[in-house]
Amino acid sequence: MRRFFLLIAAVVLLSACGKAKEEAIAPGSRVLALGDSLTAGAGVVQEEAWPHLLAARTGWIVVNGGVSGDTSAAALQRLPALLEEYKPALVLVTLGGNDMLHHLPQTETVANLKQAIAQIHARGAKTVLLATPQPSLAGAVFRNLSAPDFYREVAEEQQVPLIEDAVADVLSDPQLKGDPLHPNAAGHALLSAKIHAALQSIGYAH
Repeated sequence: MRRFFLLIAAVVLLSACGKAKEEAIAPGSRVLALGDSLTAGAGVVQEEAWPHLLAARTGWIVVNGGVSGDTSAAALQRLPALLEEYKPALVLVTLGGNDMLHHLPQTETVANLKQAIAQIHARGAKTVLLATPQPSLAGAVFRNLSAPDFYREVAEEQQVPLIEDAVADVLSDPQLKGDPLHPNAAGHALLSAKIHAALQSIGYAH
């Protein structure tokens, strides 16, 4: 009986400790931000876009691999060359928004995200997936945009960390947007802070 209670106590203790944090990525390391216009910084100058601001917060060399208008399929085609050129320690994947805007099949988006993660891991880099909110008139009106479930499903299946709410939170606030789809400079500043905080929680950033 005593052994049983000790076992239960050990299980409770392990649950309380939670998942161990990832190993921190050192300042000076290369990090690739793979995405579309949300990453590229449409509507702001490069120095105001969240990848540049994240570099200042972390000391990483953050390569802005965002291309406005990119679908997940287009970014997947660009990815091998980016991995070869920059050899990043970490890739932040923020894709899927244009897929949803163009009503592309969700199965294709999911398959492309999985392929991208597989390519990143094959090159020895880490991946963090950032969710993009589902375009929604009601969500915009009521300031309550949210990401579709497939991001969580991909992250769980591929065993990569997910930053689920950062982009949605920023795009839900009209004062943080330069147009209906993109953050303004203040939005990018808050987005970089939210991403940095999430990366600290994961363990990758100090």
